[in-house]
Amino acid sequence: MSSNPSLDRAVFHANTFLETLKKRPVHSTTSFDDLRHRLGRELSHHGVNETQVIDELVADVDGGLLASAGGRFFGWVIGGTIPSAAAADWLTSIWDQNAAASACSPATAVVEEVCGAWLKDLLNIPSPASFGFVTGCQAAHTTALAAARHKLLSEQKWDVERKGLSGAPSIRLVTSENRHESLIRSMRLLGLGSNSVETVSCDPSGSVSLSALDLALSKNPGQPTIVCLQAGDLNTGAFDNFKEAIPLAKAQNAWVHVDGAFGLWAASSKKHRHLLEGAELADSWATDGHKWLNLPFDSGFVFVADPSTHSAALTQSTSYSIPIEGVRNPMDWNLEWSRRARGYPVYAALRTLGRNGLEDLVNKSCLYADRLVTGISKLNDPRQSRGLKRVSPLKGQIGNR
Repeated sequence: MSSNPSLDRAVFHANTFLETLKKRPVHSTTSFDDLRHRLGRELSHHGVNETQVIDELVADVDGGLLASAGGRFFGWVIGGTIPSAAAADWLTSIWDQNAAASACSPATAVVEEVCGAWLKDLLNIPSPASFGFVTGCQAAHTTALAAARHKLLSEQKWDVERKGLSGAPSIRLVTSENRHESLIRSMRLLGLGSNSVETVSCDPSGSVSLSALDLALSKNPGQPTIVCLQAGDLNTGAFDNFKEAIPLAKAQNAWVHVDGAFGLWAASSKKHRHLLEGAELADSWATDGHKWLNLPFDSGFVFVADPSTHSAALTQSTSYSIPIEGVRNPMDWNLEWSRRARGYPVYAALRTLGRNGLEDLVNKSCLYADRLVTGISKLNDPRQSRGLKRVSPLKGQIGNR
């Protein structure tokens, strides 16, 4: 027994959960009302013993947790966590480092530098690109589109960081009709509005129609434009034709953003990286770590080809933060200042897997998805690690984002 009994109990309950994961029901087995009754105790005036709190918490949530960390769960794109990444995430909580500035935690800043370089190499993103460790693809999109907003409006002689958007030239976002809704929310959060989103049709394969994209871009020439392309559609897994679509967008001076929440990891596989041919020519990229890399939740990555646009959109000087030459301040590349040190689970997972392990993970996921989709739903062309098949109302879907 250590001097931290609540941590000892947490370890015990965590191990018990993992040991019984294969036998637990995949879905919830209790009602919301029951969970509210159990958890909604009156908050006492006096504190409760910490081990009692942990034990009761585990008991009270029982039946309300999905077995989504196990191998029998196929809803959305939710999976288990690599054990070393989970361990590093525990240490992250214990170390309790603020990842805002390098001065707050030099090791935290450096581990992000190292992982950022590794990720760019694995995902075939140009090495000069900047990066940020964010909560997920929603934050990654918002960060990348903030950089795009800065660049496009500065070309119109408008300083959006100083003046705001009132009176600014309008920006449109052109994307596939199968785009993910998180893009629309990012446009709303950035003050650009959902009405600024123009969707174009897809071809029979599910990829954005090049002719429809070209037609949309040719309208309103000169209007500041963002083009968002997909690396892995939500339902079909389709990849847009980056090799041809990006030059079309660049010819209209558009900013190109790649939504690679899941599919950007195909770059780590020699067998599947052809799906991303040309994607390295984009201006920004977004992906998740808690999807294919199997990290704990609260892990996403954003990359921007021109670091100056990235930092210009986000950097805000303070009286108490003194920049150090040659040292990267994480808060200059993130939406948050004070935040969790997300780099440690990334570091642990990538070192544990190595290049070959990550490639094997991608390849086997695609192989098993192919067997599952063709065997159950008889789809002819399951792309990457996804296919869509409606099962019972309780279980939802097989193969989602």
